[in-house]
Amino acid sequence: MNVKKGLLLVIFAALILSYFLFDLGQYLSLDYIKNQQASFNALYQENPALILGGFFIIYVVVTALSLPGAAIMTLAAGALFGFWVALVLVSFASSMGATLAFLASRFLFHDAVQQRFGERLKKLNDGVRKDGAFYLFTLRLVPAFPFFVINLVMGLTPIKVRTFYWVSQVGMLAGTAVYVLAGTQLGQVESASGLLSPELIGAFVLLGIFPWIAKFIMAQLQARKVYRGWQKPDHFDRNLIVIGAGSAGLVSAYIAATVKAKVTLIEKHKMGGDCLNTGCVPSKALIKSARLAWHDKEADKYGFDAIRSDFRFSNLMARVHRVIEKIEPHDSVERYSELGVDCRQGEARIVSPWEVEIRNGDNIETLTARSIIIATGARPFVPPIPGIEDMDILTSDNLWEVQEQPKRLVVLGGGPIGCELAQTFARLGSQVMQVEMLPRIMPREDDDAAALVTASLQASGVAVMTEHKAVRFAREGDDKVLYVDHNGEEKRLVFDAVLVAVGRRANTDGLGLDELNLPTNGNGTVTVNELLQSRYPNIYACGDVAGPYQFTHTAAHQAWYASVNALFGSLKRFTVDYRVIPWATFTDPEVARVGLNEQEADQQGVDYEVTRYGIDDLDRAIADSNDHGFVKVITARGSDKILGVTIVGAGAGDLIAEYVLAMKHGLGLNKILGTIHIYPTMAEANKFAAGEWKRAHKPEGVLRWVERFHNWRR
Repeated sequence: MNVKKGLLLVIFAALILSYFLFDLGQYLSLDYIKNQQASFNALYQENPALILGGFFIIYVVVTALSLPGAAIMTLAAGALFGFWVALVLVSFASSMGATLAFLASRFLFHDAVQQRFGERLKKLNDGVRKDGAFYLFTLRLVPAFPFFVINLVMGLTPIKVRTFYWVSQVGMLAGTAVYVLAGTQLGQVESASGLLSPELIGAFVLLGIFPWIAKFIMAQLQARKVYRGWQKPDHFDRNLIVIGAGSAGLVSAYIAATVKAKVTLIEKHKMGGDCLNTGCVPSKALIKSARLAWHDKEADKYGFDAIRSDFRFSNLMARVHRVIEKIEPHDSVERYSELGVDCRQGEARIVSPWEVEIRNGDNIETLTARSIIIATGARPFVPPIPGIEDMDILTSDNLWEVQEQPKRLVVLGGGPIGCELAQTFARLGSQVMQVEMLPRIMPREDDDAAALVTASLQASGVAVMTEHKAVRFAREGDDKVLYVDHNGEEKRLVFDAVLVAVGRRANTDGLGLDELNLPTNGNGTVTVNELLQSRYPNIYACGDVAGPYQFTHTAAHQAWYASVNALFGSLKRFTVDYRVIPWATFTDPEVARVGLNEQEADQQGVDYEVTRYGIDDLDRAIADSNDHGFVKVITARGSDKILGVTIVGAGAGDLIAEYVLAMKHGLGLNKILGTIHIYPTMAEANKFAAGEWKRAHKPEGVLRWVERFHNWRR
């Protein structure tokens, strides 16, 4: 605590202590006010300005210091000054005093509380930023909530000062009026508690409920405004229509069918979406083949003189498609039809907030539904680089149809997809040039994680070209050429194929969003609220088309919220929870993360500690010749509370699951350390990381006394 805060705290403590030490509370009792009422009236008649000013200042001080007696002073004001003068005087004095208490609480304790409990308070802070005025107004209407507690607690939140003041001014007016009115009849009041009869308390509670009723009415009026111009059907063909049969759409339809809702699932291409057909599944299948092929370069590491990895590229791609075919039944029309989902093939277009048109060739059908979920996914983004339109570019969409391995491959992009595929093709024997305009690849991860992956890519044969910006493509004779700029110098890269992996853009074309005036974000994702609702409360979006995380597992996670809110939102609604989102990049070594890393913790101003365990020291990793990488845990300073974990190493995508579970359920490193892990396994790395934290936080003072105890015992 700095000097200014310490001085202010001392002043407040001294004033509060003086109040009790000198028994100043006797002057703020109901008996004292009633006994001195005649004297006060006389003084007020002689010098009204002085008495009004003095009373105002004392009231502000009492409220600012959160001292008992404000209620008695309000009664006194009514008795002394009459209803209207007292109401104005007390209303402004109480609001100013409350604001001073609010400011003192914010100055003294806000930063410390947010630094220590920021993660736990994130949801509360977000709620206050959005609806803080509403919640404060509700609390102010009910005097059963101690106003001084509200003042101090609100100071710890991000609510704005001016908002706090005007809401307090308006919200406390009703309670102030009741007390002032009672004060005008002071002779009939025996105690302050006598004011709050059960009937009056009930009236205040009803008054407090009024804002919630008003909020509901406003929501209905807002909905009516949004739906103006549209004719809502009297009856619906379906409870729910889901557009898109990727991860988000499949889970949404599955949940709807499970709870016996009538649901239609529309897909214009293939069931399973990108993940099954062009994304996660085929890429991981090819990565596995490439890792096996790479063993011939590492034969001596495993004690072999040589390992042969002869292959034909077309056979590898045939295996990729066999893998897709083997998993395909999990997402098939037959399976979902058996579950009770009405599966339709065709292009969907939303023609009204409750109607979806399905076009399949010349056949057009329109279905109505109470709710609609948009789950149309995303596609690779192709940047508008001059000349790129003349190239037969590859993306994660069409790569799996290639039958001849490119000898010289340019990979645009240093993100997860670019890194995975660059390493894969290099290990299969292609000459790979990876072009990234930023200073390093994998910019969302910490420097140490990116550095290990960069070194591995280079060891695999990838030319990692960071700070190289693609300028233009050209065809020069039989050559395909990419010109790149590096520190003002232009370079010429000759290639046979180019793979574009610079991000993804949401699939919203042809859905009719423009006609419905449904807003989208810069990357094309549908704009949704915390309930995953679009502008129309009955139209939801989830998965890659909604963002902000474009992962298959996040799409499934969002789908639960979207479908449950769509089906049961009139009874209970759920805010989507993004607190614990894991992901992995399946390079060799893998990089997996959940929660904060160091660069994000620094950006957010989090007070944290770093615990690191090197996997090069792990017995199983050494036995497998995978002894590289690390486990890095971010914890709140002085606590075993896990804020985030980054794992780099073999099987990192699997190892991270233990930390995901721990963070989800509030388990700290002590719990992980106390959990038995099988020896020898890679999972022991998690326990040893927890052990590193424990070793750094061992109680030195206690151990010195324990050492003395053992010495005495000898």
